[in-house]
Amino acid sequence: MSNKRKIEVFSAGCGLCEETIEMVKRMACSSCEVSILDMKDASTRARAKELGVRSLPAVAVNGVLALCCAGRGPNESALRAAGIGAG
Repeated sequence: MSNKRKIEVFSAGCGLCEETIEMVKRMACSSCEVSILDMKDASTRARAKELGVRSLPAVAVNGVLALCCAGRGPNESALRAAGIGAG
């Protein structure tokens, strides 16, 4: 049985958000299930609030906001430490 990592990318559709989406997609492995969530959607805003998202873009892995996204923008090394791309 496969144990998928649930990756949620919170986006406002800006250029920085698009760069983060592309980075996460590039890093994702077969164990990663990537969802792109549009902050214009009310349910996405509620989910972001639940996770403590304070700035965009933001990435959560298995329901936990990645350390790189708690107050700062995402970076590849922090996302790898969170488990993205670890086959």
